[in-house]
Amino acid sequence: MSVVAIYLVITFGLGGLAMAVRLPPLVGFLTAGFVINALNLEELPQLDLIADLGVTLLLFAIGLKLDVRILLRREVWLTTSAHMVINVVFGAIALWLFALVGVSMLAGQSLETIALLAFALSFSSTVFVVKVLEERGESNALYGRIAIGILVMQDIIAVVFLTVTSGTLPSLWALTLVGLWPLTRVLRRIWSGLGHGEMQSLFGIVMAFVPGYALFSALGLKGDLGALVIGVLLASHSASSELSRSLFHIKELLLVGFFVSIGLTGLPDLPTIGVALLMLMFLPFKAGWFFILFTIMKLRHRTALLAGLSLMNYSEFGLIVVSVGVTSGLLAPAWLVEMSIAVALSFVVSALVNGRGHLMEEKIAARLPAQDERTLHPDERPGDASNAEVVVLGMGRVGFAAYQRLTDHYGLRVVGVDYDGPRIERLADEGLRVIEGDATDLDFWNQLRRSGCVRIAVLAMPRHGANVTALACLRESGFSGRVASVARYDDEVEWAKDHGVDIAFNVYSGAGLELADQAARGGALDFDESESDNNSPEENEPPITGKGAADKA
Repeated sequence: MSVVAIYLVITFGLGGLAMAVRLPPLVGFLTAGFVINALNLEELPQLDLIADLGVTLLLFAIGLKLDVRILLRREVWLTTSAHMVINVVFGAIALWLFALVGVSMLAGQSLETIALLAFALSFSSTVFVVKVLEERGESNALYGRIAIGILVMQDIIAVVFLTVTSGTLPSLWALTLVGLWPLTRVLRRIWSGLGHGEMQSLFGIVMAFVPGYALFSALGLKGDLGALVIGVLLASHSASSELSRSLFHIKELLLVGFFVSIGLTGLPDLPTIGVALLMLMFLPFKAGWFFILFTIMKLRHRTALLAGLSLMNYSEFGLIVVSVGVTSGLLAPAWLVEMSIAVALSFVVSALVNGRGHLMEEKIAARLPAQDERTLHPDERPGDASNAEVVVLGMGRVGFAAYQRLTDHYGLRVVGVDYDGPRIERLADEGLRVIEGDATDLDFWNQLRRSGCVRIAVLAMPRHGANVTALACLRESGFSGRVASVARYDDEVEWAKDHGVDIAFNVYSGAGLELADQAARGGALDFDESESDNNSPEENEPPITGKGAADKA
C-alpha cells in the first residue's frame, strides 16, 4: 500500500501544480508518470488495468452520445481517408529526409519501416481529444462532433490494421454480433426499470465490459470497439444522457491511470528527447492538413481551425503500431520509448494549444480571406435571430423552462440557440423558435450585436466551461445587454458575479424555490392565495415588452 500511496501523492501533487499554473491537470498526470519512472518505483500492474477500464468506459460514453450519421458525412469519412494518405506520404518523405541528414535512428531504415512510422504518427488520440472537448463543454459543438467522428473512423482503421497485421481473422462467430441489435431492445427495457440510482450506473458498466469489451475480445475483435458499438446501440434510450453523466466522474478518475501509464512507458534521455522533438515538428503540419481539408469541405475557418487544433496530437495507438513493427523486426525496440515520449509530449503541446484555441482561432481567422456564407456547409449558415429581444443559449431542461417563462409570462420575443440538431428539430416541431448556433463562437455574438434588438442573454448551458467561453465571446463582441447565467456550484456562481454576469443562479437552489412555490399554490399550506398574489406584483402586472421587459427580467 505504501507504493500506491506514493503514486497517489505524486499524481495528485503534480495534477494540482498543473492547475495552479493554469494548465490542464492531465499535463500533471503525464509528468507524474515520468517522475515515478525516474524514481524507479515498483511497478503497479493494476495501473494498466485501471487505464484500460477508463478507456473502455470513455468509448462506451462516446457511443451513448454518438449520432452514427456523422460518420457518413463527407467531411468526416473523406477527410479522415484523405488526411491519413497525405500524412503517411508526406510524413514518410520528411522522415526519409531526416535519415539523409544523419538522424542516427532513421539512418539505413527501409522505406517500409519509414512508412510504418509515418502511419503511426497519423492517428490522433481519442482519449485525449474527447477529454479536452468535455472539459470545455464543446463535444456537441459542430467542430467537436466532426472531430469525434474522425476519431471513430480512425479507430475503425486501427481495427482493420490490427486484424491484417495479426495474421488471424476474427472468429466466424463474430457474425453472430448482428444479434446484438434485437438484444439491445430487451436491454433497453431492463434499463427502463432500474431507476436513477446506482443500479443504472452499474448497468452501464456491465454493458461496457460484458457484451462490449469481453464479447468482442472473445470473438477476435478489439474490445474497445465493442464498448463503442454497445454504447451506440443503447444511445436511443431516453436516459442515455443521464447514464453518460452518472459515469462521467468514474471514467475521469480511471483515465488518470491512463495518462500516468503513458508517462511510465519510457524514461527520456537527451538523444530520445531530440528525436521526439523532431517528431513534434510534424504536429503543425498535421493540424494544417486538417484545416485545408475542412475548408475544402466548405466548413467555416473557425470550425476548421478548432477541429484541426483539437486533433493536433499523437495517439496511444501509435504505440501499438510501433509495437507491431518491433515484433515483426521492422523497428528497433528503442522506438517504443521514442514513440511514448512523442505521444506524451504531443499531449502537453496539444493541451497548451487547445487551452488557447479560441484566442488563436480569432487571430488566425482575422488574417484569412472572408468566406461567402451562401457557399458554406448547410450546418455553418447562420440562423435567423432577427427581432429577438432575448437569446437563450442551451435548450436543455433549464433553457427550455427559461424560454417558456420569458415568452408565456413576460411576452418577450425569445430565440433559443443550441447545437444539438435532433433537439432543435424536436423543439421546432413543438412550435419553439430555435436556431442552430454555437455560443462559444465570436461571430455568432457579433451577428446578434448587429441585430440591435437583443437585450438579454441567458447562458443556460450545463457545462460551466462553455458558459465561461460564451461570456468571454459575448463581452468581446461589445454586447451591452443584461446577462444571466446558471451554475451548479456556489463557486461557479461567485465566479460569474466577479466576471460581470448580472444574474448568476444556482440551478439547484432555484429548483427548491420553484418546488416551494408550487407546493404553496397547490394548497399544501392554508393561506390566502389572493392576498399572496396581491403582494406579488410580478404575478399581477401585464406582460411587458421592449426595454422595460429587459429591465424587468
